[in-house]
Amino acid sequence: MKVKELTKEDIENCANLITQAYNGRPWNYQWTVLKASLYLNELFDAPRFVGFVIYDGEELVAAMFSHVKTWWINDLLMVDELFVAPLNQGKGYGQTLMNSAIEYSKCNNLGSITLITHKYMPAVSFYEKNQFLPAEQYVLMFNEN
Repeated sequence: MKVKELTKEDIENCANLITQAYNGRPWNYQWTVLKASLYLNELFDAPRFVGFVIYDGEELVAAMFSHVKTWWINDLLMVDELFVAPLNQGKGYGQTLMNSAIEYSKCNNLGSITLITHKYMPAVSFYEKNQFLPAEQYVLMFNEN
């Protein structure tokens, strides 16, 4: 298992993978490959994008999209997406991506790694296992028009 830097050439594979990862249980989203490609290209085009992918042979099995965000103390790494092929979950791919993000943060003197996830989904236990703590002082709010 080898992690490599995510490039523009990986986006199509990532778009296919995110639909597999999120359209089934427990998320039950309805991503199309076209919408996923647009979304992931937007993340990739962020000024300080950082991304990692893992391939098993020719098959993409996991990806992380993130970006460095300016913050008043130290800049931080904001994880926008981390997804693993459903049949490959629980095999350490997500952990390997998280370790890559931690190493990147340390090497670049970033203050922290930050992310948002759905509190009622299994991803919470994965992040807790990686020493992420809930930021109880923050509330995610939205207006659904």
